[in-house]
Amino acid sequence: MSFPQASKSNYALITGASQGIGEAMARKLAAAGYNLILVARREEVLTRIADELAGTHGVDVEVFAADLSKARDVDALIEHIARREISICVNSAGIASFGPFMEQDWEYETNQFNLNAAAVFRITKAVLDQMVPRGSGALCNVGSAAGNSPIPNNATYVFTKAGVNTFTESLHYELKPTGVHCTLLAPGPVREAEIDEDEQSFIDRLVPDVLWTTYESCAADTLRAMRRNKRRVVPGPLSKAMDVVSTYAPRGSLAPLLGSFYAKMGEEQHG
Repeated sequence: MSFPQASKSNYALITGASQGIGEAMARKLAAAGYNLILVARREEVLTRIADELAGTHGVDVEVFAADLSKARDVDALIEHIARREISICVNSAGIASFGPFMEQDWEYETNQFNLNAAAVFRITKAVLDQMVPRGSGALCNVGSAAGNSPIPNNATYVFTKAGVNTFTESLHYELKPTGVHCTLLAPGPVREAEIDEDEQSFIDRLVPDVLWTTYESCAADTLRAMRRNKRRVVPGPLSKAMDVVSTYAPRGSLAPLLGSFYAKMGEEQHG
């Protein structure tokens, strides 16, 4: 089955749509003529993006403000999309923490698991309940190249992303006979094309600009991969290098190196 075409009746559902990869995907899909359902916590930001995209591209854009780390908000979203024809779904919402697991705020870690893993799991099932009987649809879950290997000082994040990676790639093969496209986006570091010097993080300062993947280019690569029903897309040179190293390097040597790097990120996050 071919990639679903935009129509007046169907929608692309995008979580984490207020910024980053989610916002970039929303912009690409609106430009291609798809109606949108934008999901994130910040309603005012979503409304601004929705008004812009609707005005520029003449598509219908719905705003659904929700904190998907909360089961009740996931329940409400699933109830809402049951009344819509969802042709495309991009599960992009996610958060991360850095530093020793036992020193993290437990509420934040629990929310991270619920958002990065449980919400993805439930929303995936909800959209596939529509797509599979139709024999048409496209699903993209955002995992991470970080999910390929153990990373001390990033334990909860890699736990969730390793699950999203393998879950989505497994579904890719299961769904092939149904006509539903299923693609894993497994990026490394992604950011805006330009960042003010006083807003740069430790990793922004460490990695040369030429190696970064922008949100816009990441979204373009992802949409191309979804159209071709690729199993996995890893956008940009730095992400590709991370993907290869984390997959094939000896874990006993790699994990301590990554752990020391992520410890510095933890110091900056909590500093």
